Parts: sequence; C-alpha cells; structure tokens
Amino acid sequence: MTVSAPEFIHETVLLKETVASVLNVTVAALETGTIKKTGTFVDATFGRGGHSRLLLTYLDKDSRLLVFDKDPQAIQTAQALAASDARVIVIHDSFAKLQDNLQRLGIEQVDGIMADLGVSSPQLDDGSRGFSFMRDGAVDMRMDTTRGESVAQWLKRVDETVLADVLYNYGEERHSRRIARAIKQMDHYDSTLALAETIKQAHPNWQKGKHPATQSFQAMRIFINNELGDIDSFLDQSLMALKVGGRLAVISFHSLEDRIIKQFLQKHSKGQYPEDANLPMPPKRPKLLSKPERVAPSDSEIKTNPRARSALLRSATRL
Repeated sequence: MTVSAPEFIHETVLLKETVASVLNVTVAALETGTIKKTGTFVDATFGRGGHSRLLLTYLDKDSRLLVFDKDPQAIQTAQALAASDARVIVIHDSFAKLQDNLQRLGIEQVDGIMADLGVSSPQLDDGSRGFSFMRDGAVDMRMDTTRGESVAQWLKRVDETVLADVLYNYGEERHSRRIARAIKQMDHYDSTLALAETIKQAHPNWQKGKHPATQSFQAMRIFINNELGDIDSFLDQSLMALKVGGRLAVISFHSLEDRIIKQFLQKHSKGQYPEDANLPMPPKRPKLLSKPERVAPSDSEIKTNPRARSALLRSATRL
C-alpha cells in the first residue's frame, strides 16, 4: 500500500495588494484584467508561488520573473512552474544574496521586487519541519534543510545565558531566563511537542489565546535562519537592484521584521540617517525612495485566513 505525502494548503496573504503594488497600479486597475507589463521582476520569497503566479498573469511574454527561496520544497514547486513557463528563473538561495545572483545572471537592475517574510502554511503544518509547537517533529526549524545547523543541534551546545538572550531579543520573551534554564535541563531535543511543553511549564504568565511557546519558537527560528540579518542585507541590496521607478513591496508578520522595514523605508525616503544626527552640519543626502505606503489585510481576508491578521505590506518607489 502506498501512502501519499500530505498536501498542505497555503493561502497567500495580501495577494492582489502586493502584486498591484509591485506593478505600481491600483487593485481596482488590476481587477480590470487589462494590465500587461513588461520587465524583469523578483519574487524574493517564492514560498508556494501565490504572488508569483498572479504577477505572471500581468506580465508579457518578454518579461522575466526571478524567484528566490531557501526551502528545498518551495524550490521544487518553483521548478515545476518554470517547466511550464519559460519566463520563470529559479534561484535556490537566500534573498540576502540578491546582488550576487543578479550579477551571475548578467542582470544589472530590475523593475520590481516583492517579498513575503512569513513562514508558509506548509512549513507550519508539516510537523517534520519543526516550526510548529502543535504538531510533533524534529526540532529543526531550518528554512533550508540542505545546509546549516538545526535548532536541536544548537540547543545541545548553546550556553544558557546566550539562549536566554536569543529568546529575549528575537522573541521579545519577558521570561527568557526562566525558560532558557528549563530548556537546558532537558535530556534531549528530538520532539517539538516536548520542547513546547517544557516552555509551557516554565512560563509563569500565559497570554489569553496564545500558546506560551509562541515567542520562544519564533525566536529560535529567527536566530537559526539569521532572518533579521538577511532582511537587512536584502533591503540594502534592493536599492542597488531597483531601476529608477522600480517598486519594492515587502510583507512582514511581526514587530521585529516590520520595524526594520519601516525604518529602512523612512530613512531612505527622507534622506535622513541616524549617523548624521549628531553632526554639526549634517550633509544633504538624496532621497532614494518615495514616501512609503502601508496596507493591512481587510477584515474579510482575516476572517477567511486568520494567519493574515498580523501581516503588513509596506512599499515604495525607487527615485
């Protein structure tokens, strides 16, 4: 008897809003079905391809779409799409290597870049990936399972103080020291449910409607994948990668991500940089981005897809 692999459904967040933003049109214009753009675009976080597939319907036959992802399963999905659409170029790499890959392909600049920083539903729903504290599996949490250290391997060697700092800095977990002590007292790290239960027992103050392991799991995932460092690198490179008039559209799902994106867009849209603040005569710097725009999911989207409730889309145009 052959047991088929489970199918995981991913509902793309802020789908039309993101595609409209990167094409620099309104959602209403998008819905007319008459839009047809030409150019080179980047989906920096392909996931299961929701944003990419919709974007392709509005690009002409001479356009190109470069899709990045670290997740081998996402890359398999992207390669299947590329097999049926010659406009798609698949890149198994982090968006932190945006410029390296553009140079390798001989592409100087692109017309638009979009990124969805959230963990995809298939990653959360597949217990074997280790992202979920609701389904049992190996304590892995790597976006790219072909390289790097898993969370389990890291927990075996990490110092309790360092672990507590990670939980506090990347999960904003107020009880990080107490939780870190409990985690380091565990005999092994081969079960996400066991890890979640340990955190639950150590956590003295649960927020209503929120699992007590939520922030700790988020922190370990962000740390092991260097997510915030990669976002910094990606955003900096996006300025060099975008043509004048090109659009940057990025979806975040928690405050740490959103803060980085918001501050990046603000400083480059105002030409005001923190390092200049204490100078007696701050230099007049050019404004590299237009005034940022912010879009949140509608009530109807949140109702049909509760995982969208914390999403925020921020975007701007390269000047």
